[in-house]
Amino acid sequence: MNGKVLLIIGDGAEATDTLYPYFRVQEDGYEVVVAAPEKRVYHLVIHDLKPGWDITVESMGYLFESDVAFREVNPEEFLGLIIPGGRAPEYLRYDGDLMRIVRHFFETNKPVGCVCHGIEIVAAAGVIKGRKVTTVPKCRYDAEFSGATYVDEPVVVDGNLVTARTFWDNHHWMREFMKLLNAARGRFGKG
Repeated sequence: MNGKVLLIIGDGAEATDTLYPYFRVQEDGYEVVVAAPEKRVYHLVIHDLKPGWDITVESMGYLFESDVAFREVNPEEFLGLIIPGGRAPEYLRYDGDLMRIVRHFFETNKPVGCVCHGIEIVAAAGVIKGRKVTTVPKCRYDAEFSGATYVDEPVVVDGNLVTARTFWDNHHWMREFMKLLNAARGRFGKG
């Protein structure tokens, strides 16, 4: 194993935002540990634009089990953090243990990958002030109200943070995240 990566989920996490990075980091030999409010099975969702709708339509996706509750996570054991989108970040951002975890990754300059509504979590953690980020356009104000500069680009790398708009940008997002993660392996050891 090349080290461990923490993947955040909750009910309403977007399926593609979650599963693409889950498998991608394992391809390079990393162990993925799935963290959530509690250790249990969660409901992933699928978001899609439908003709005549101004916002995404949500459908049931896969069931996905977490390995550990946020309160049990020692972030020092991990090389990187992945924050998917979907509706889960709307309520996960109120979890004090998750905020502790997120802040650790920024304080130690370890790689953080954040897509779509995941920006709500890093915004709530107070770690994006002065940074350049991207996200789904309807979350632009979450970024800007938190002091970040929003740009509408497929992927943005600013220090240890890699942000992407939606799962349609996953190939850009994960390519850049993996560069940071593989570099972190050399800096922090295997984790």
